[in-house]
Amino acid sequence: MATATPAPVQGRQRQALAARISLLDKHGYLFGQKLTASMSPLLHEVVYRELGLRWEQIRLDSTDMGLFLELIQDPKFYGASVTMPHKVAIIPYLDELTDECRDVGACNTLFVRDLADGRRLFCGANTDVIGVRESFVQNVPRAAAASVYEHRPGMVIGSGGAARSAVYALHKWLQATDIYLVNRDKAEVDAVIAECTARGYGSRLVHVDTVEQAEALHGPGAIVACVPDFAPKSDAEKVVRRITEVMLRKDHKGAMLEMCYNPSPYTALGALAESEGWQVILGTEALIWQGIEQDKYWTGREGCELPVARVKETIADKLAQLSRL
Repeated sequence: MATATPAPVQGRQRQALAARISLLDKHGYLFGQKLTASMSPLLHEVVYRELGLRWEQIRLDSTDMGLFLELIQDPKFYGASVTMPHKVAIIPYLDELTDECRDVGACNTLFVRDLADGRRLFCGANTDVIGVRESFVQNVPRAAAASVYEHRPGMVIGSGGAARSAVYALHKWLQATDIYLVNRDKAEVDAVIAECTARGYGSRLVHVDTVEQAEALHGPGAIVACVPDFAPKSDAEKVVRRITEVMLRKDHKGAMLEMCYNPSPYTALGALAESEGWQVILGTEALIWQGIEQDKYWTGREGCELPVARVKETIADKLAQLSRL
């Protein structure tokens, strides 16, 4: 595993963190930036409480990779959720990668593998792909999947780590034919296509960059939106929105997963899709299913042993609070 040098951390901050950790049997981290509204710690809190574990996922809002790599050396560390801007940057520092993590080229889950000789290996997984897959599988009845999204084009809006996970899930599990990529930056799309091609599944990716092109294409069955909930401002952003509108207004109405749930899962794009007759799946669904997959790595339990129903109830309650606000 490669190393990075941590920046100085205030003594008071370290003391507070140490005091918090001392009360736990094990601890993990949510490592990234702009974490205040993240529901990840809440999700895992429910799991650990229901399992009777004195564990906690601690927010680490930081760009300091060196600090993170230092903190995870603690023997009580069980793993971490890794979010932007670290999903790609963390990979060189890991000892092993799962197949999905390697194929997507992004890591959202760090877990520990203890060897018989006492060494600890820090391993990377990508459970975002599971989150995307299960969002469709759990919310579109199996009998309807063939008519809603299977054997039809898929579409991904965006080009970051979440978009790469969406492309992978559409390709591997959701039986998409072509996969349309819609994004404001051509260079970013080219990078996604090149990476996916190098990993063996880029041949069916199609960059849709004009309204005229969109009008001529068959409508998608599954759309995954991986962009923030901001009104389009630049010319390129406005073109992306118009392309999306063209796709949503085609005769076939499928299902759209709106990955954005921060600060609220009720987005303008989701409202637009719903008004055009699409089934909209909230981003909290992807959060739940990727989080359950993470806890399978961290606790060693099977999915059937984890309190999925209780997690869904808790997240639904949180959504109700956001709706009232």
